Amino acid sequence: MPNPIMKPVSYLGAILVAAALAACATPSSQPLPTVEAVDLSRYYGTWYEIARLPNRFQAMCVSDSRATYRPDGKDVSVVNQCRTADGTLEQVEGVAKVVEGSNGAKLRVSFFWPFYGDYWILQLDPDYRWVLVGEPERKYAWILAREPDLDEATLEKLLARADALGFDRQAFLRTQHTRPVR
Repeated sequence: MPNPIMKPVSYLGAILVAAALAACATPSSQPLPTVEAVDLSRYYGTWYEIARLPNRFQAMCVSDSRATYRPDGKDVSVVNQCRTADGTLEQVEGVAKVVEGSNGAKLRVSFFWPFYGDYWILQLDPDYRWVLVGEPERKYAWILAREPDLDEATLEKLLARADALGFDRQAFLRTQHTRPVR
């Protein structure tokens, strides 16, 4: 005959183990917080890539990476550009949709319909001069600025924030800006 006390003890044990594991969770297993809200009208315009985590879709980019965001009805038009090793200007156009209830801090971006990726604004300068963007799996992240250069103290602050959020700080690649992209 089953012991009626064993079930509650087993459940209690499972709860204690789960609590212990949660306490040991790494930042990358924690939910990724975003900024409270983003005023997209202030976010629109050109952002220069200062640093990024390596990714396959930008593997050919060696310099002059930038993104331009514009209103497109209720969506956001996205144009990404960069230069390849032979100096060719590569460009891809996409669309971003604001995630409902995110106050503009979470977007879903597509450069190849019907596939969308997360684009979450994790840290944003109050004057919209720089931004840290990432996604919840912490595989992709970018540091962007309104100018092609960002002061070292601000860059270090953003890299430290990325590290605290569970991104691999050491893996960030700095982006070179060698000539104007037209």
